[in-house]
Amino acid sequence: MNVQDKYQKKRVTPSEAVKVVKSGDWVDYGLCVIHPVALDQALARRLAEEPSLQDVNFRGGIAMWQPEVTKIPDAKGRITWNSWHSSGIERKLMEAGIGFYQPLRYSEMLRYYREDIRHVDVAMFQVSPMDRHGYFNFGISASHMAAVCEVADIIIVEVNEHMPVCLGGHETGISIDQVTMVVEGENPPIAEMPSGKIGESDKIMASFIVPEIPDGACLQLGIGGISDAVGMLIAQSEIKDLGIHTEMYVDSFVEMALQGKVTGARKSINRGRQVFTFAAGTKKLYDYVHDNPAIMAAPVDYVNDIRVISSLEKFISVNNAVEVDLFGQVASETSGTRHISGAGGQLDFVLGAYLSPGGKSFICCPSTFKGKDGIVKSRLVPYITPGGIITATRANIQYLVTEYGLVNLKGTTTWQRAEKIISVAHPDFRDKLIADAEKMNIWRYSNKR
Repeated sequence: MNVQDKYQKKRVTPSEAVKVVKSGDWVDYGLCVIHPVALDQALARRLAEEPSLQDVNFRGGIAMWQPEVTKIPDAKGRITWNSWHSSGIERKLMEAGIGFYQPLRYSEMLRYYREDIRHVDVAMFQVSPMDRHGYFNFGISASHMAAVCEVADIIIVEVNEHMPVCLGGHETGISIDQVTMVVEGENPPIAEMPSGKIGESDKIMASFIVPEIPDGACLQLGIGGISDAVGMLIAQSEIKDLGIHTEMYVDSFVEMALQGKVTGARKSINRGRQVFTFAAGTKKLYDYVHDNPAIMAAPVDYVNDIRVISSLEKFISVNNAVEVDLFGQVASETSGTRHISGAGGQLDFVLGAYLSPGGKSFICCPSTFKGKDGIVKSRLVPYITPGGIITATRANIQYLVTEYGLVNLKGTTTWQRAEKIISVAHPDFRDKLIADAEKMNIWRYSNKR
């Protein structure tokens, strides 16, 4: 039987496919833009029509739209949405008692499935159309999908002709022989994540970071205004021969590449290739990565492996924080007990960049924010807000950047780092932070004030 015959034999409607889901099942939706659409809608209809279908558990992450299964009547009592990394949509699900976070070190995620979770009842996610060899590409979320499929009893792929084909080294697709069912949806456009508004503080922080980036450096950027600002400044700079090796691929990389700043010519591995594990952006990004030999999608246990990162010379890592305390502890996942996003690969890249010959790791944290009460508050605090989660420990942080400067905390004592951290705090909060540091016995009498 040829691959087309196998395809037709396994092709079913979304409503037929979701009949396999049972009460108590764990259903995996993949990550970000490859979450299913037609299958999600069909499963939501079935849940609404069959009240006896209970306790269905979903895994996903970085939801670009609210999953339909979370909108059913009494969703809180009948399903759970379990997120590997939260978007704004998932934060609202958590606040509603429907969603929960799954703590992780992203580079270990494939092992979680293969060695710890070890079983998924049903996996359903979007893929690119089958090629002539009988393979479906995972598109722009190679991430951990190979491991999900290895441990899944039932695999349902939802074909979307708009899903980019991302070339890679390994574990970037699945064979028709491994697939249980094939669904052809309505081929909606791939969900877009437009670049955020670049704030004035983002521009200032980027202006401190970009001069630290040498020719031939290899970049990892997180998501948000600061990353967009760094990308914009690089595109306008004289920097050349940059390489890309990043967890998440975003539009700013495309802009740098189109401006001729990215060649990958000096990379010690994957020379000439822009490496990532998942992507989200605009149609411009999706068109750029599709079938592009300069692009390399790979599973996260390779992309985020500290040993791989550190083997790339002059590795530059730029990530965000919610809070940084006077000890240098970095909270990037929560604000107190309120969940914001997730650990992702921040620690992997913080550690890997510092191990890289000539590498540098930057944690960016705007000095202030305005609370719901309208009061401006400092993001640099004496200690992390109670309930807050430490993403990078005080021993791991290298450069801290705010709109008031850039300081290197490696090799500093507690009193030295307190002085340095306070030096880049908003001036209105410095005296209070000094007083706090004195009470905490991390302020030396001769420190600069």
